[in-house]
Amino acid sequence: MAETRWLDTGEMRVWEVFLAAGALVDREIERHLESEGLSHTQYETLVRLSAAPQGRLRMTELAEALYTSKSGLSYQIGRLEKAGLVRRAADDADARGVVAVLTPAGRERLARIAPGHVATVRRALIDVLSDEQRRAIADGLGAVVARLSGPTRG
Repeated sequence: MAETRWLDTGEMRVWEVFLAAGALVDREIERHLESEGLSHTQYETLVRLSAAPQGRLRMTELAEALYTSKSGLSYQIGRLEKAGLVRRAADDADARGVVAVLTPAGRERLARIAPGHVATVRRALIDVLSDEQRRAIADGLGAVVARLSGPTRG
């Protein structure tokens, strides 16, 4: 069995600051979106659908894009359906598949909420950092995403 590579002081600082910043930024985002009647996952679902051709995405593709499980996404889509913001439909290309479709009400709700969301993201994260810090964070966390979401995962 390989010897454990414990985190040194600098590495532990990275880990602790990452956890704290992630939790605090998430809290700010959730607070704003809850005041608008949506969860962060629901908002991101609307964003992904609005960017997709004809506002439609296969449920499996949407789950992958949101880094969530199919069952978790299905639950969120059900809530968005009840609110009239999304509907499910058969996939024209594959009769076995299901797509999520952004409704006109969903597109309107997203357009109304997006400016406040962007302002919250700016206040909580973007405007706190210099250009150099933003580039470094994007590059570093991009490497993490590539490692963990790549075909070999890990």
